[in-house]
Amino acid sequence: MAKEDIVVVAVDGSEASKNAVRWAANTAMKRGIPLRIASSYTVPQFLYAEGMVPPKELFDDLQAETLEKIEAARAVAHEVAPDIKIGHTIAEGSPIDMLLEMSHDVTMVVMGSRGMGGLSGMVMGSVSASVVSHASCPVVVVREDNQVTESTKYGPVVVGVDGSEVSQKATHYAFAEAAARGAELIAVHTWMDMQVQASLAGLSAAQAEWAEVEKEQGVLLTERLAEFQAEYPDVPVKKVIARDRPVRALADAAAGAQLLVVGSHGRGGFKGMLLGSTSRALLQNAPCPMMVVRPDSE
Repeated sequence: MAKEDIVVVAVDGSEASKNAVRWAANTAMKRGIPLRIASSYTVPQFLYAEGMVPPKELFDDLQAETLEKIEAARAVAHEVAPDIKIGHTIAEGSPIDMLLEMSHDVTMVVMGSRGMGGLSGMVMGSVSASVVSHASCPVVVVREDNQVTESTKYGPVVVGVDGSEVSQKATHYAFAEAAARGAELIAVHTWMDMQVQASLAGLSAAQAEWAEVEKEQGVLLTERLAEFQAEYPDVPVKKVIARDRPVRALADAAAGAQLLVVGSHGRGGFKGMLLGSTSRALLQNAPCPMMVVRPDSE
């Protein structure tokens, strides 16, 4: 089934999800595509003995309450982007199931997060981890403190580039976002090699060696970006070769950015938690909204 060019945002009535709605509405406007607001409800099973059917009034109340959250989110979205088309989805059951199902057919899923590891209501840790780790499309996590300001709304799009297949996929998404936003793209490649770390005795030699490494890595980075620069010739590109750990280098580069894009290799080491350590750390520390791009499904 062909993907529908649409931005989906998950809402639960929290301040964090309102911030996600603002970001998603702005993105839909810049891309010229519709927004879909999604929310779910669950029937509290503990109120009913096994085999009992909850009364229809309960479902009506839960649906009405969920629709109120959606209408509140619609008002927030229209404040940001008065002219975008907005649809909505209400599902009974797990928000994870709803969002993973929707991810097969849409451009991106946007979720809110309280930051500091605590994720709000519908986007609690387990929900957002599951969606980010298993979705079939890119997932953007907008923390409650990722406020769009005058200084960041026109900021760059930052992408981590390491030469892997999923990194190339993430880079393609980053170029598309930069083009839609009229933004500069900052491509960050990190290089950590203990052989190149400077000791006091060999400082000048180490600096010379690092200069050579930086030059070599710069050539590689240029090669990796070439096809995307040809496809998006109007996107200005800044290349950064950082002698640092990826998390710190990307977080530093993303200060003042409007979006950070990373590919996740899914080497988290936890069954069912398929995010790499860099992606997980950045979800807690990135100073701007972050898009996680996963490898194509097998």
